[in-house]
Amino acid sequence: MGLRAAPAAVYPPSSLHAKGEKIKGITLVAPPEPFAENPIPAIADVGAGWIAVIPYAYTRPGQPRVQLPSSHVSWWGERKEGVQKTVRLAHAAGLRVMLKPQVYVPGSWTGALDFERSDDWQRWEADYAQYILSFARLAADEHISLLCIGTELGRAVAKRPAFFRVLIGQVRAIYPGKLTYSANWDEWDRVPFWSDLDYVGISAYFPLLPDATPTEEALRIAWGPIVNRLNEYHKNINKPILFTEYGYLSVDGSGWRNWELEPTITGRPINEAAQAHCLSALLATWLPQDAWAGGFLWKWFPNMRGHEGYPERDYTPQGKQGEAVLRRWYRSQAPRPVDLPR
Repeated sequence: MGLRAAPAAVYPPSSLHAKGEKIKGITLVAPPEPFAENPIPAIADVGAGWIAVIPYAYTRPGQPRVQLPSSHVSWWGERKEGVQKTVRLAHAAGLRVMLKPQVYVPGSWTGALDFERSDDWQRWEADYAQYILSFARLAADEHISLLCIGTELGRAVAKRPAFFRVLIGQVRAIYPGKLTYSANWDEWDRVPFWSDLDYVGISAYFPLLPDATPTEEALRIAWGPIVNRLNEYHKNINKPILFTEYGYLSVDGSGWRNWELEPTITGRPINEAAQAHCLSALLATWLPQDAWAGGFLWKWFPNMRGHEGYPERDYTPQGKQGEAVLRRWYRSQAPRPVDLPR
């Protein structure tokens, strides 16, 4: 299959989704080498209208530097040429793009990133701003619809909010599209700069039920208090809620704390039904919510090639019961709102 892409489309209108229309997105895993085949048709086939593209930079634990994506440390799909190719393929197929540059901290988590000295913070922030602004320029050049300025940087946001406000202003000076930030599921209500952005972005890994295979009905009940809380927040802040990430492993217990399952995932029983029930419950619950702009499934391997070595247990729904669930909901119109428990 040829990989020639059409020129990038013009910027979308000021609203990225009409009333009642949701962002039905999928996060495409960046491959180590150029695509052997165009991965976009398979994504469009499940009804997705958006992809998220993630170029990773690196911060070593305790080192106040951000190493930008390069041929020395990054896969092809994370470098500028790979991002451009991916974006152009998506645009050629009529899909929109969220560009979501992220920092990876080997052996740790970005939410715990912290420095004691002010000059260390300033050194890290200078690198981080260079990283985000370089991709903001690419986003402007490629007419990307949505840019995420950070992901799960909990301590950095709490300790250095002024830096992020300045960064948002710098991004807006060169990029005319929409902006969000991806807050972890347990810190979204502590982000102080939502008013400067267009969407309240959440990495929506809310723990719901610890059962090995929770039922969809029980999962929807568990979502109830979270929906009510976010709907109330939406009314107060007047910003749409976007799940910048959502997803579930296909193993026992994936309706609970997936990040705790990841370190021992290869020894856990495969459970496609658990993943499928969780995906269906999330989409059935959230699609009717006016406050919800939509979300991006985490994650999808191009051409069904998994690189972690355990795609049968990973977050991808490809070739599993979850893929049929995703297709059913992504291709459907949102159902009528339902009453939720308080």
